[in-house]
Amino acid sequence: MASFGMIMPELPEYLDLMGAGHLLGYIIGLFTLGALVSRFFSGKIADRAGRKIVMIFGTGVTAIAGFLYVLLGAVPDYTTGMLGVWLFLALRFFHGLSTGFRPIGSSALLTDIVPHNRRGEALGFLGVAGNAGMAGGPAIGSYLAVEWGYDAMFLASSFLGILSLLFTLKLPETLPNSRKIIWSDLNAFKGKNFDIATWPAAISLLPVALSFGVFLTITPNFVDDLGYKYKGVFNTIIVVASILMRLFAGKASDKYGRKPLLAIGGLFLFVGMGILSIASTQLEAAIGGVIYGLSIGINMPTIFAWTTDLSPKGKIALGIGTTLVALEIGIGLGAFVSGSMFASNPSCLQELYRFCAYSGGLMAIILFYSTYMRSTNMNS
Repeated sequence: MASFGMIMPELPEYLDLMGAGHLLGYIIGLFTLGALVSRFFSGKIADRAGRKIVMIFGTGVTAIAGFLYVLLGAVPDYTTGMLGVWLFLALRFFHGLSTGFRPIGSSALLTDIVPHNRRGEALGFLGVAGNAGMAGGPAIGSYLAVEWGYDAMFLASSFLGILSLLFTLKLPETLPNSRKIIWSDLNAFKGKNFDIATWPAAISLLPVALSFGVFLTITPNFVDDLGYKYKGVFNTIIVVASILMRLFAGKASDKYGRKPLLAIGGLFLFVGMGILSIASTQLEAAIGGVIYGLSIGINMPTIFAWTTDLSPKGKIALGIGTTLVALEIGIGLGAFVSGSMFASNPSCLQELYRFCAYSGGLMAIILFYSTYMRSTNMNS
């Protein structure tokens, strides 16, 4: 998570150096498209061939990608010619395969080894580990880019990917009767690629993912205007808040239920994005960012714990993959739309944040209502 997160805050400025700032939305959009395409294979492979193989492939992509960014820098006229732009965008698609494979294997492996009634807690701690990487990664990446140049940042990203790969190779395989990958595993038109049973969790993830896509795309420009020298520091504020909330949210969802926690998470999303939409100082932005980070800390472990609850026996990886499709669709849509709007009208930042706030508010209303109706029916 630190490996790919460390380059995110600096990529908009990197794209500007190529003279392709109008393609801002493609930085996140193509990354998530790569992840989305991989969902047609990764969940199926994880449930049939094993958890570990998809984790190794996803981590391997992360380890390679940083070196490829550096190699692209050696292309003649890379920073000014369209050849470099298109190669860069193609690499963003390839890099996205990492998040199409690794999280599915990690989540499925974890649910194999923890009791059913503690899945929310366990997935919360998995999120803490990932968020710890996302907290430190952007701050380190911004420092390296500003003080040492982009190549140093990309090489550090690959180094962390290699380190993660070495750790992954030591993990045990937890899928009973795991086997080698066969052709049918790679055939997107043979067998189930998604599981409709997890659709309530997937739908609930859409407003969270949409907001995240908008946040990732336009926030580097937003914090730059506020005077942040190291843009990754603002990401770190959000992620630290998310980590603190994850320490409690997963366990709370095990105890009080998924829907009530998600309703609260939607309310936090509404407030956090609402404050960002009116923030004009670093302090105001930090307050909004902390509340937004708390919403992520509630929503993500709870949604994925709900996904494992809904998944049929033996299809957990497929169920997680289905919910992650909603994540990619939401992030990709948020990135493409916000990037395109911002490129043509930089003053639309407030409107984009405000739209994310409304989506969080709608999510909270629907889930509060659903929880209330279920409680009423049970009492009746």
